Amino acid sequence: MSVQEQVHQLRETVRHHEHQYYVLDAPDISDAEYDVLVRELQALETRHPELVTADSPTQRVGGKPREGFVKMAHSSAMLSLDNALDETELRAFDARVRELLGGEEYRYVAELKMDGLSMAARYEGGSFLAAITRGDGEIGEDVTANARTIRSLPMKVAQTEPFEVRGEVVMHRAAFDRMNVEREAAGLARFANPRNAAAGALRVLDPTVTASRRLHYYTYFLVGAPGSHSESLERLHQAGFKVNPNRRICHDIDEALSFCREWDSKRDGLPYEIDGIVFKVDSVAQQVRLGYTARAPRWAIAFKYAARQVETRVLDILVQVGRTGALTPVAVLEPKQVSGVTVSRATLHNEDEIARLQLQIGDSVIVERSGDVIPKVVRVEARGAERRPFLMPTHCPVCGGHIVREEGEAASRCINTNCPARLKESVRHFSSRGVMNIDGLGDALIDQLVEKSLVKSVADLYQLTAEQLAGLDRMGEKSAGNVVSNISDSRKLPLPRLLSALGIRFVGERTSELLAEHFGSLDGIAGATTEELQGAEEVGPKVAESILNFFAEPENRVLVERLRDAGLTFTHTIRRKTVGPLAGKTLVLTGTLPTLTRDAAKQLIEDAGGKVAGSVSRKTSYVVAGADAGSKLDKARDLAVPVIDEKELMDLLA
Repeated sequence: MSVQEQVHQLRETVRHHEHQYYVLDAPDISDAEYDVLVRELQALETRHPELVTADSPTQRVGGKPREGFVKMAHSSAMLSLDNALDETELRAFDARVRELLGGEEYRYVAELKMDGLSMAARYEGGSFLAAITRGDGEIGEDVTANARTIRSLPMKVAQTEPFEVRGEVVMHRAAFDRMNVEREAAGLARFANPRNAAAGALRVLDPTVTASRRLHYYTYFLVGAPGSHSESLERLHQAGFKVNPNRRICHDIDEALSFCREWDSKRDGLPYEIDGIVFKVDSVAQQVRLGYTARAPRWAIAFKYAARQVETRVLDILVQVGRTGALTPVAVLEPKQVSGVTVSRATLHNEDEIARLQLQIGDSVIVERSGDVIPKVVRVEARGAERRPFLMPTHCPVCGGHIVREEGEAASRCINTNCPARLKESVRHFSSRGVMNIDGLGDALIDQLVEKSLVKSVADLYQLTAEQLAGLDRMGEKSAGNVVSNISDSRKLPLPRLLSALGIRFVGERTSELLAEHFGSLDGIAGATTEELQGAEEVGPKVAESILNFFAEPENRVLVERLRDAGLTFTHTIRRKTVGPLAGKTLVLTGTLPTLTRDAAKQLIEDAGGKVAGSVSRKTSYVVAGADAGSKLDKARDLAVPVIDEKELMDLLA
């Protein structure tokens, strides 16, 4: 037997055993025996790299992590389903189907509604080609490299014609529990539920992490299949896809409701989570006749199970600091089982929610958990004998920085930009395109810099060396040198960019430009009073208070001085004209102009003495509209604001 024949035979054998284990849940060899086969195949492919193919079982995990996901359009809209929350709503759906089909006989396919992440998989020439998340239904994210690691997703099929399947990526409960035990041992936060864990695993930038999460892919739809939906599910099963066997043909709505009740009582015994039942009209011809609404098919519906509740006791209330600095109170509960999952914590959202519940530590409460929602406290069932009130801390429990709650805001926030709880997010924002624009400083690198304590403040970026970066995972000398060079180049960016990069709440790109134009320096902004800040264009009391709070925090003042020492731009040349053809005029840009970019048009308007606003009001002088103009154009017409095109704008400028 030739080497090529050996490789082919081994691949077919490994694929067979993967199918038995990951799709049929019926392995016919031990894990050790399977590993021996895979190692033998790997050894042959290593000695003969010319025989390696993309669909080989050894290629499921490979390649270096990416810096982001590429957007990809769906072949056809990947719509969500309308929901029925009770028997009355499900019967109403059935009545609409019956009416639209004119009394014609029809039947439903009932399937378990698995609680995971929807994903489309494309095949061409008999090989797996690409995988795309649902996204907004029209555009998703290309997760092909990560999907390859899912063993229940076939890499090779018999059909050579192009086709697409859609299904659900889920994490089984046993894998979820095992992963959370490992995360706790490593000092990491637990995932809230299997759905979040599956979604995070599919969208992580390193495919080896996805592989470690033990995900499953259950197909539920064959795009463009003729005949009936039930027949297409059987074809998918025969082709080697994992199709949930717990499905049934229902000839009327009473059979459908019986199926719902049956699985409501049995769902806790499933190895994965479900949050309802999906019903689809079986005949594809009837599906076509029933058609779609703007957001969902008329021939399918999801019957959602009611959330499960349990009574337990609040042992304590802790405060978590999120990536944006928001403080979230979390109830520490006496552990109880809810829908097969042990619940020991529940979110309380904010202080207002605690006040609304009239909750204190020691109270007995009703906790609710549905498949896709983090457990929450629904109500106080009984007051504790030794109850005590919860008080939001005045200083951040992570860094000791000041806590601020803006007027009208529900959340309290830590305003220290360098707070360890929000540091990664601060660095991401600081380095992002449109802010300090530090190319190459992606999520994976930021995570390493923070976790290895190379960056404890955004100012530390300017102390990094190429040697430090080259010592990190997946960073070569050339890449390290490029990142350091890009960091250095960011020193030259103008003051509005730096001001936006500081992450002051409510101070984005436009407000930063207006503040720089008004004050001319960062020191002028930092030393201004509330009244002086409100003297700048479009700065009201809320924005002024946020700026004052930011510069009142000692850690933020230290950060500003370190950035000054690093050589960043602290002054701004005030260039706005008070004379010119557009002096005193306010313009709004919408849509895509034929030749001018948005920034170029804005620059021309401001150089002519005009002002560019972000929204249309009665004070707007002109709306400049290009192709694909949106709601701003509609509002301009409603308010009778003059609408002009690029040519008319150039005429005004002339």
